Amino acid sequence: MFTIIKFVTCVALLTAAISSSASDVAILRNGFSIRHERRDVLGAVTRLYTAADASGYVDVSTDQIDHFEKDFSVPPPATKREIPKNLDEIINTISDRHHLDPDLINSVIHAESAFNPRAVSPKGAQGLMQLMPGTASQLGVRNAFDPHDNVEGGTSYLRQLLEQYNFDLIKALAAYNAGPHRVQRYRGVPPYYETRAYVARIVREFNRKKLAEQKASSAAKNAQSKTKGHPRATVKQASVPETSQQVTR
Repeated sequence: MFTIIKFVTCVALLTAAISSSASDVAILRNGFSIRHERRDVLGAVTRLYTAADASGYVDVSTDQIDHFEKDFSVPPPATKREIPKNLDEIINTISDRHHLDPDLINSVIHAESAFNPRAVSPKGAQGLMQLMPGTASQLGVRNAFDPHDNVEGGTSYLRQLLEQYNFDLIKALAAYNAGPHRVQRYRGVPPYYETRAYVARIVREFNRKKLAEQKASSAAKNAQSKTKGHPRATVKQASVPETSQQVTR
């Protein structure tokens, strides 16, 4: 029975790859779904093009695709949005809206994708903040390879996790990497080397950014004090000590 189903699915994939031009949704066996404009079957891999101009795509094992459905969802009305000049502006604007430190978001992006907006992990996570298709769909992210949409979705998700864990940054980062269910199961950071190294790397880099910021601020304050005879007001800073479990803003 499984062989027959697999054969029929493959035939459907081949047919759809040739004739389909409208948006479809690939329903995966793990429950995730991926919206795409067109697709090509490349042997054991099916390439799902997430943009009409083929600028973004996701490769999925053909045997992991259960079936395809037409996308009958109504796209949101087009809104004119001023495109930020660069990624720093995107991160700063979105971080401010979600009341998170932009240095934290930068550290997460560095760990997730090394600032590659087209990054795709072996597990299918996409874009700058490596959103899984199911998570991106739940967050309302229509194009995970668009820097603005991806950072908006990833930052919103991280904010949700921080609120869920009472702003315990360590648990929130662990959940971002391994999933909230694993954090709940182990009542903290799961005993996975990848997750522990991931959390440590982000905290270490974030701390380094804050330390450099503090030194620069202190140097500027001392210089101004010498030239003008009075110190400049210090700016509010957020930091996460290596031994702390909390993040503040």
